[in-house]
Amino acid sequence: MAHIERVDLNLLAPLAALLAERHVSRAAEVARLSQPAMSRALQRLRDTLDDELLVRTPRGYRLTPRAERIQRQLQTVLPGLESMFAPEQFDPAEAAESFRIAGTDYARVFAPAVFQRVFRESPRSTLHFRPWHDSIYDELDRGLVDLVFYAKSEHLSPLHTAELFEDRFVCVLSADHPLAATTAITLDAYLAADHIIIGTIDERQTAIDCRLDDLGSRRRAALTVPYHSMAADAVPGTPLILTVPERLLDHHADPGIHILPAPPEIHPLRYHMTWHPRLDGDLGHRWLRDVVRTVTADMPGRAGRQAPSM
Repeated sequence: MAHIERVDLNLLAPLAALLAERHVSRAAEVARLSQPAMSRALQRLRDTLDDELLVRTPRGYRLTPRAERIQRQLQTVLPGLESMFAPEQFDPAEAAESFRIAGTDYARVFAPAVFQRVFRESPRSTLHFRPWHDSIYDELDRGLVDLVFYAKSEHLSPLHTAELFEDRFVCVLSADHPLAATTAITLDAYLAADHIIIGTIDERQTAIDCRLDDLGSRRRAALTVPYHSMAADAVPGTPLILTVPERLLDHHADPGIHILPAPPEIHPLRYHMTWHPRLDGDLGHRWLRDVVRTVTADMPGRAGRQAPSM
């Protein structure tokens, strides 16, 4: 970089015009400079390159050998610089992006529709969906993951976040559970029961258990599993209560279960996506986030607030 640092790169455009036109006045018109400004630029170029560049002859100006070599180099260099500094564009139909996403299996309520739309609009791109784990935000910070779906906003600064939608919690019980005959579950009855826990972080179902912590309460985990689908299948024939977001049960028609609203003290789940600020301006990742927003905004039922595009 020693040679570049002593050069005023603003001289590149006048240099290209001078070598192409071989005439100060015509070069000034091409570069949109006054003739005196172009004359000063030529003198600076001569001083910088230690070469006359243009030499007057009876038939006009001729290029020196050094100038001819520079002109050939500029034919390669300038298009690359023009492309580098031109406004970036993104065409999903032509793009071949590789997106890395992470979340729990709750994402199945919308992720398949996201995948379908991505491949419909950008068939050459690829998607890698990674399972949720306790260090997922570290991976996001290190650039190993691009977009994370989650249900609890916690210790995320300086990451950027957008809320996608809300989903209320419901209790899933075996059809022969004593509470199945009721129309509602009080918090006391809820806390007195045994529970199935979907362990998202430290074997806790954080969206629920953090709320119970705020209330100074705690439920007993009789069974802890890593997946929502596994939990629902474990309910029939047991005295356990499973608490899950209602959208997960949209296609669940098991006659062996009964579904009731969760106690009102358990607030609705607010589902988010988060990404690193370095991806804010990337056109491909902005497009992906807009696809997620569009898909989740079109979900049936309780549509959440759609966040502004970032």
